[in-house]
Amino acid sequence: MMLCACQPIPPTQAPQILVQQCQTITPCGLPAMSPRTNGELQDALTTAKGAWATCAAKVDLIVECQARSQTRNAAQSKEAKHD
Repeated sequence: MMLCACQPIPPTQAPQILVQQCQTITPCGLPAMSPRTNGELQDALTTAKGAWATCAAKVDLIVECQARSQTRNAAQSKEAKHD
């Protein structure tokens, strides 16, 4: 027996599948500098090295993500062929 105010429970929704994607590639930027003294030149070199290191770390993360993704896709492809 169902009372008038009662309604059937709505079915549960299937879990959402999220696709993990690698970060998009964006250009690296180097700060504009115009050193006029040896001290400023040294500071500019330190700043440029830091910017290049940040850029290299970003590229490394993207390369690692893409490699993992390719490995995962290859494994899934092999599993699909065996099924």
